[in-house]
Amino acid sequence: MAVFEYEFMQRAFWAGGLIGIIAPILGVYLMLRRQVLMADTLSHVSLAGVALGSVMNLNPVLSGFAVAIIGALLVEQLRRSYRTYSEVPVAIIMTSGLALAVVLMSLKMNLSKTFSSYLFGSIVAVSNIQLWMMAAVCLIGLTFFFVLRRPLYNLTFDEETASIGGVQVKGLSFAFAVLTGMTVAAAMPIVGVLLVSALIVLPAALALRVARSFAAAIVIAVITGLTGIFSGLTASYEWNTPPGGTIALILLFFLLTGISAQKLVSLYNRKRHRDIKQRTATLYIHSKGNT
Repeated sequence: MAVFEYEFMQRAFWAGGLIGIIAPILGVYLMLRRQVLMADTLSHVSLAGVALGSVMNLNPVLSGFAVAIIGALLVEQLRRSYRTYSEVPVAIIMTSGLALAVVLMSLKMNLSKTFSSYLFGSIVAVSNIQLWMMAAVCLIGLTFFFVLRRPLYNLTFDEETASIGGVQVKGLSFAFAVLTGMTVAAAMPIVGVLLVSALIVLPAALALRVARSFAAAIVIAVITGLTGIFSGLTASYEWNTPPGGTIALILLFFLLTGISAQKLVSLYNRKRHRDIKQRTATLYIHSKGNT
């Protein structure tokens, strides 16, 4: 395929494959923990880190990565301070990160093109450094979810029960928050700040809707994420559209199609069940009449 003739497209597909594996898995856990807005929050925080790195003449990729992790830790710490109002920490960190990004961007006016790629995602924005960073995040994430799958599963559904069962709830929650920040920062070059949550949430939303088990939800989410990313990157290259928006629209199409198909199957099963009951009732009446 012509799309693979260019080195930047090869990097984009490698990066998309790596993020497409780890981001949907993370999304399943975030949805079950009622923390879906955390990805959106950390993307704004990461943008502030990128702006800070540009203003201070640091590597914006590394600074965005570091600030996203710090933001994740702050969200988790504030979540423990506002247990009754779980949405408060998200609002505090999101508004603070966005405000800081706007102020820092105003200090350096020649950042508009750079930030355009971070806001909406750009295929050519994926550098070798970012690609290796994504590979490291994917490896760390897969190791994290495999080694700690049992305590993390218990933590996801009930923190109090997990604590009684011997799970180090606080430490595991902070580790999960750090992984979330790392994943969000790594996904930014592909889908951009404004749509990074779509990559994490939409595959998980479809998986949790149609899957019959937790393991099946993980598999369906990963397959959906990879298919959406590869399709989106190809369409973006062919049609010269922003990759982030293209990927998000394809994932949204998958979600709506999956929900519609599930409803049609449910309607068919209900109709079939009614027909069986009617036939059974008719046969019963005929048998009673014959006797």
